[in-house]
Amino acid sequence: MAKDTKERILAAALDLFSRNGYAGTNIRELAASLGLVKSGLYKHFSSKEEIWNTLLDEMIAYYDEHFGSPEHLPPAPDSTEGLVEMTMRMVDFTVHDEKIIKTRRLLTIEQFRDERARDLATKHFLTGLRDMFAPIFAEMMDWGILRRDDPEVLALAYTAPISALIRLCDREPEKTEDAMRQIEAFSRHFVKTYGRKSDLQK
Repeated sequence: MAKDTKERILAAALDLFSRNGYAGTNIRELAASLGLVKSGLYKHFSSKEEIWNTLLDEMIAYYDEHFGSPEHLPPAPDSTEGLVEMTMRMVDFTVHDEKIIKTRRLLTIEQFRDERARDLATKHFLTGLRDMFAPIFAEMMDWGILRRDDPEVLALAYTAPISALIRLCDREPEKTEDAMRQIEAFSRHFVKTYGRKSDLQK
């Protein structure tokens, strides 16, 4: 029961923090949204800061499990078409999963206030994607699927436009379908440019 209440508190905190920011959310409001009094909430968390840090820990684990990370790499695709399919699965998840959408909003709001949020924003919006795709591309180069190049530079060139279009989905959700079409078109252009001709002709 206590675990369920803690999970409800964290879900409500994610919702409020992603809409109002950390400073714009007070404990009384958070407790009231759950039908609790302030003292009832403090039975589970000692402070708003503890809720904040626990929430970030939970979201890091959730993201790693469902999307991947440099520490939890998905298997490298064995074809250029496999790269396109893997990319679109990842994009579909990240632009439609409500927890991930709220987490990106939260990080966007709080990256200028909180050092940990800043570091996570940098990782999730830029360096983490590059560091995840670089070893995948290196493996695909070793298999002869992609032509030889600097895998880190190639990973940055691949992920930065995709990340920018995902952020567009956050700002303007009505453009999500169009953004996903653009991402798939870009992914296919990328593999046409960097894929080995023998693989592209399969």
